[in-house]
Formats: sequence, structure tokens, C-alpha cells
Amino acid sequence: MSNDKRPKKEEQPIVVTFKEKALAFLKEFGIVIGLFLLINNFVVASFLVPTGSMENEVLTGELLFVNKFIYGGTSPRNIPFTNVRLPWFRIPSFRDVKRGDVIVFVFPGMRDEVESPDFTFYLKRCVGVSGDTIQIRNRVLSVNGQMLPLPRNVRYDRGWTIPATEPDDRIFPAGSGWNEDNFGPLVVPKQGMVIPLNAQNYSAWQIFIKREGHSVESIAGTVLVDGKPATSYTVQRDYLFGMGDHRDNSLDGRYWGFIPRENIVGTPMIVYWSWNSDLPLYDIFGRLASVRWGRIGSLIK
Repeated sequence: MSNDKRPKKEEQPIVVTFKEKALAFLKEFGIVIGLFLLINNFVVASFLVPTGSMENEVLTGELLFVNKFIYGGTSPRNIPFTNVRLPWFRIPSFRDVKRGDVIVFVFPGMRDEVESPDFTFYLKRCVGVSGDTIQIRNRVLSVNGQMLPLPRNVRYDRGWTIPATEPDDRIFPAGSGWNEDNFGPLVVPKQGMVIPLNAQNYSAWQIFIKREGHSVESIAGTVLVDGKPATSYTVQRDYLFGMGDHRDNSLDGRYWGFIPRENIVGTPMIVYWSWNSDLPLYDIFGRLASVRWGRIGSLIK
């Protein structure tokens, strides 16, 4: 039996330099930020409802969790807090957008804009997918000749309908002669669909064609696409048509047109916070008093 009475060496404390601590912190911080960006871009994100166009399904000032995975999440589309666009890619989707889905999307721009000057997210209900024919007669919305069921929280403010004989020059497409209560018929473009072009419908389709990346002009009654005479145009992408549930207070597809399928971000799932965002931020007590407790946890349908 060994009886080693030699004194044991004392363990020396491990000295960590400031540089090593800083590098360890930056590494952990980078992992956290990376996971946040991964989840925020491809799985779920937060969305603030800025307007009342979808009342009473969702209310102004509500914060929603948006499911991005279902339609295929994307890498960042812009530099945060700026309008600078970035090249981006999309992962495969779980399913495609269906009629009746509430969707969050990148706003394509007003009727006469090739691109929106601001990078903005909009919230609407999809009422038409690629190839559908949209028509509204005296406020009644039909798709492919069948009346579309009203959303559970559809809302109208006016007690009267705008007659079809009263055109609204703000309505899409330009020169249509329609209004928000009497609209269409209009076919939602589908990839491969052929649109006849002539001097009469040039104004209705010129912005659409430019958004698809082509030049288009009309000279002496002849339509030129990319500098060549054209009597038709073949659509390159799939599109959707969106409307707000608050039908008399919604700046939607009736005014600015189609939503490119690639602009879709996701679908809202649940309200996780709700208060009056019209109150100034410095009035924190007023905002807290305006919290709509009964709305928190509401599912979006």
C-alpha cells in the first residue's frame, strides 16, 4: 500500500482576459441574433395593424403574430428601418394562399406607381387567386360567378350603395368606369395568361407590364413592349386580389390592383397585444388605460 505524503499542488485559478470575455460575449450575442433573424424571417414575425381596413376582424393598434412558414418564409427583403431593397430568396411553402385567407404582404404600390416609394406591409383578405374572375355588383362580391361568403366580421359604414352609373376615377384599372360597390368583371392574372393589347386598353395595363420589368409605350395607336410592336402580352407571374373586411374604409385591390404572389409574407395567427395606437407614445398611462384585454389572444380567421 502506497503512502504518498508529498504535498499536493494547489489548483491555479483560470485567468480569462478581457479580450476572451469580449469574444465569448460577441459569440453568444451573434448566436442569439442569428436565431432571432432565422425565426423572424422564416417562421413567425410580429406585425402592427396600422389602419382600420380589416375591422372588426383586427383593430388598429393591434400586434399580431404572423405565420411566415406556411407560405414559405423569405430572407430579409430590405435593410431594417429603410426603404433599401435587398436581393432575397424564399424557402418552399407548406401550402399556397387560398380564398378567404387573411394575408400580410409587401405593398406593390398605388395604381399609377411602378413601385411603392416606401417599403410597407399591408394586411388584407385574399378574395381571388390566379385565374379567378372578380366582380362586385351593388356590394355583393362574386368569384367565378359564385357569391363569396361574407367574412364573419365584415363591416359597412354607409347605408347606401354607389350606383354603377357613378364611376370613380381612383378605381383600378385606370379608365375602367367602375366604383368600389360596382367593380369588374376582372380576371386575376395567372402566369402564362395572354392579355390582348391595343390603344384602348393600354392605360389599364401599362403599369402592370412595367412592374413585370418591361418598357411599354403607345405611339400613334401602336403599343410597343420593349421597343417592339405588340398586340398581346404574356403574364410572367401569378397574382392575388385582396380586399379589406371594412369594405367602406379599405384602400385595397379595388384601388391599386393585384398582389404579386411573391409579395406574400404570411398569415396572421393571433392578437398578442391590443391598445389605442392613436394616442401619443408619451401618454403611456393613456395607452395603458386603452388596452383591450378582451382582444388579447384572439385568433384571426
